[in-house]
Amino acid sequence: MISYLVLLLALLSRLLPPLFHMPPLHISWSSGELWNFTAVGGCLLFFGARRPRWQGAIAVASLMVTDYLLTVHAYHYEFHVGGYLVTWVWYAGVCLLGHQMLHRATALRVTGAVLASATSFFLLSNFVVWLGTMYSHSLAGMAACYVAALPFYRNDLISTGLVAGALFGLPALAHRLAHRPHAQQSAA
Repeated sequence: MISYLVLLLALLSRLLPPLFHMPPLHISWSSGELWNFTAVGGCLLFFGARRPRWQGAIAVASLMVTDYLLTVHAYHYEFHVGGYLVTWVWYAGVCLLGHQMLHRATALRVTGAVLASATSFFLLSNFVVWLGTMYSHSLAGMAACYVAALPFYRNDLISTGLVAGALFGLPALAHRLAHRPHAQQSAA
């Protein structure tokens, strides 16, 4: 049940800002603003780790619906499935990554999964942007595309790390604290 609440958190982190006519979450940061701060990456890792593999399709389908709603109703653009295929494959891949790496979560595994999910999204999504019409199809154009996206990558890495850290770390901390009195009573 908790994994479905976590999925709802991911969906709301995307839907609420435009629903209330707010820009995407901007948090002041010493070097600028924090853009692209959503719970999607961390929530997909958690959902994948806690649900059977086939239920990742539920998470992917839910996020596909939010992609459509945001594109058409919040941002008023035409929806083209081809523009989202890489993102949808990434959603599924992160669920699978969570299933494979985090069914037995350790701090090292969570850190590795956070790095892998945020970095893969940065590499894949910006490659697709580079293939479009915004940048020249040269090494210089590709470099410009990735350099321009570095602030988004940094902030996606931070948000994924915070969300995954809380989702995997807080239950582990609670378990450790709950069992500490029993260990101390046994020693006495």
